[in-house]
Amino acid sequence: MHIVTQGIVLREVQYKESDKILTVLAKGQGKVTVKARGCRRKNSPLAAGSQLLVYSDMTWFEYQGRWTLQEAATLQEFRGVREDLTRLALGSYFAEVCEAVAVEGEDNPELLSLLLNSLYALDTLKKPPELVRAAFDWKCMALAGYAPLLDGCARCGEEPREPRLNLTAGVVSCAACGDGAALTAEMLCAMRHIVSGDPKRLFSFRLPGEQLGRFAALASDYLTTQLERGFRTLDFYLSVKE
Repeated sequence: MHIVTQGIVLREVQYKESDKILTVLAKGQGKVTVKARGCRRKNSPLAAGSQLLVYSDMTWFEYQGRWTLQEAATLQEFRGVREDLTRLALGSYFAEVCEAVAVEGEDNPELLSLLLNSLYALDTLKKPPELVRAAFDWKCMALAGYAPLLDGCARCGEEPREPRLNLTAGVVSCAACGDGAALTAEMLCAMRHIVSGDPKRLFSFRLPGEQLGRFAALASDYLTTQLERGFRTLDFYLSVKE
C-alpha cells in the first residue's frame, strides 16, 4: 500500500548506520511514525525531507503495518528558522508540542496549519519570536480542547476588572472575585483575538514589549499546566532567547 501526502518532520531519531525514524505530521494522516532508510547516506534523495521542521511532498509504502519513506520532495525548509539558534529552538518547541497533542493516525489539519503558519511567521514574516510563541501556545491549547474561558468573569459574569487567569481552571475573573495570574486589559484582548479570532490574522496583534514578554510566558505556563508536563525544547529556547 502506498500513500502520497505532504508532511512536516516533528522528530528525527537516528537508527542503525544510515537510517532515521521520523515522527511526521501529515495531511490526511495526522501523526505517523515513518522509517527513512538510507537517508543519512551521502547524496541520499531522502536526506533533505528527513530533517526536523522540513515540509515535503512524501510517498510512503506500508509493509507489515509499518510505514517507510520512499520519496520526499522538499516544499519548505524554513531556512530562516533553521539557521538562527533562537528561532530554531522555538520551532523545535512547536514541533515537540505538536507531537504531544496530536493523536497517532488522526488527521488534524488545523494543527498542521498552525505549525506551518507559525514557522512561516518566524521565517518569512520575521515576527518577534515572543509574539509567535504566545500566539502558537494559546491557539494550540484552543485546538486541543483546553481553551480558557474568556467571555467574562467566572464568578460574577461581568467584564473582568483587573483580570486574573487561573492557570489550572482555565477561567478569568475579576481580582475581587478570584485569584490567578494578573492580566492587563490589552493582554485579555489579545488572548480573545488568538483563541476566537480569524486564524488568518493570528499574529495581527500588538503588545508593548514588557507586556509581550509576560504574555508569552503566561501562554507557556498555561500550556504546560494544562498538559501537566514540561518541554525540554522550551527550556532550551528560554536559555538562548536573550
